[in-house]
Amino acid sequence: MTTLHLLCAGAAQGLVRALQARFQAETGAQLQARFGAVGAMKEALLAGEPCDVLVLTQALIDGLVAEGRVAGAGVAPLGRVRTGVAVRAGSPWPDVTGAAALKAALLASSGVYVPDTVRSTAGIHIAKVLRELGVDGLLKDRLREFPNGATAMREMAAASEAAPIGCTQVTEIRYTPGVELVGLLPTQFELATTYTAAVSAQSPQPALAAAFIALLVGDDTRGLRAEGGFEF
Repeated sequence: MTTLHLLCAGAAQGLVRALQARFQAETGAQLQARFGAVGAMKEALLAGEPCDVLVLTQALIDGLVAEGRVAGAGVAPLGRVRTGVAVRAGSPWPDVTGAAALKAALLASSGVYVPDTVRSTAGIHIAKVLRELGVDGLLKDRLREFPNGATAMREMAAASEAAPIGCTQVTEIRYTPGVELVGLLPTQFELATTYTAAVSAQSPQPALAAAFIALLVGDDTRGLRAEGGFEF
């Protein structure tokens, strides 16, 4: 069976998983996907890991096009994803509608679940927000950091601690059972990131790669993307 290799931002993991069986049924090709922080996915590509399709931030894709690492033709945006706050399903929802409220909610938590604060888009931003709120030092021992937001949300859903709170991309929250989206980051801390798919220049099967991208961004999957948290 033909295998299509995908390096994908965690923000699009739920969408890819939802379409994996359909793609295999329609093409007969198996999808082998690796998900993680966008920085880690770029590093994997540059290290020579097999890759046919990349789904990263628009900024990273633009840079890789300029370097000749991905094909400029066929680059396609999936949509914009904002960053939100989550709690474990069934837990009380804290007020996160302003800076003071968000600060209080974070300080009242037993653990703050976030993606990689060095290599992930949301994690880098969240680290900045914690510094601006003046709580980075106070929360140092309660910060629960994972390779990507999807993993952070799964771990929070399974956590036994009393009052965890999470912050990551909305798509990673909505696609994870056991957690609930409380709301978006307050306006002054808002982060909206456009995720984009492209064919790797090293792909030995660019037509198949383009077919998968067409499925990801097609009109008939627009509703699925919107349901998961992508905005257009």
